[in-house]
Amino acid sequence: MKSHPGGSIVCTSPKPQVYVLTWTSPPDNRFTPAFNTALMTALDTIEFGHPPGVVITTSSISKFYSNGLDFQLAVSLPGFWENSLYPLFRRFLTYPMPTIALINGHAFAGGFMLAMHHDYRVFTGTKGYLCINELEFGAPLLPPMSSIFRMKTTPNVYRNMVLEARRFDANAALEAGLVDAVGEMNAALSLIQERSLIKKGSTGVYGLLKAEMYRESIALLTATGKEAAKTMEIQDAEKKRKEEGAKRFKEAQGGKAKL
Repeated sequence: MKSHPGGSIVCTSPKPQVYVLTWTSPPDNRFTPAFNTALMTALDTIEFGHPPGVVITTSSISKFYSNGLDFQLAVSLPGFWENSLYPLFRRFLTYPMPTIALINGHAFAGGFMLAMHHDYRVFTGTKGYLCINELEFGAPLLPPMSSIFRMKTTPNVYRNMVLEARRFDANAALEAGLVDAVGEMNAALSLIQERSLIKKGSTGVYGLLKAEMYRESIALLTATGKEAAKTMEIQDAEKKRKEEGAKRFKEAQGGKAKL
């Protein structure tokens, strides 16, 4: 992609069988086909090239974990959702070892979604918010995107998140159950130790267990053809609904309809 500024995903290992993927995609770690492919490749490298353990994802850009996807690019690029974004979500949701999102800055929209497709979340708490802000920029929340929130949050948290575009700081996110801990890398490492996470992927069924737990989301993320929800189709249907409603209203006003 000519417009892509470039970047990197670097894997380090602070402890044996703990793999930290640190991404850098200026200015704010937007999800593009290049980014998504690189991240999928990194996950393959860990799964097929190293002993099972725990994967932690984080950002080297202190202000942003990820600011989500480039919406205009996403709606203009054929196949972006079903061929790039949704496979990435599905890969994390069924990854055969524990995954932790170490959120060190803003995680908005798609960035928040990706964090929710991890098994655990740790929020550094020094800066940033978790926010589903589709309400603010006028985009529908598609079923493959929203299902993970319905499965992992309470109804009230989900309502506040979507219909108010509420911004959760670290303390609010912890209280709402959106994150498992607040702290830096040491908090993530403590979580791994306390829950004996390194051993969880050793029997080979960890990913299968997650696939059963989240089968409704997986079905939506893998849907194709007419079953796959498309942003433009949903928006076109809403536009048509409004036009027809306005027409009915005008006709009723002309006929002096009364309630």
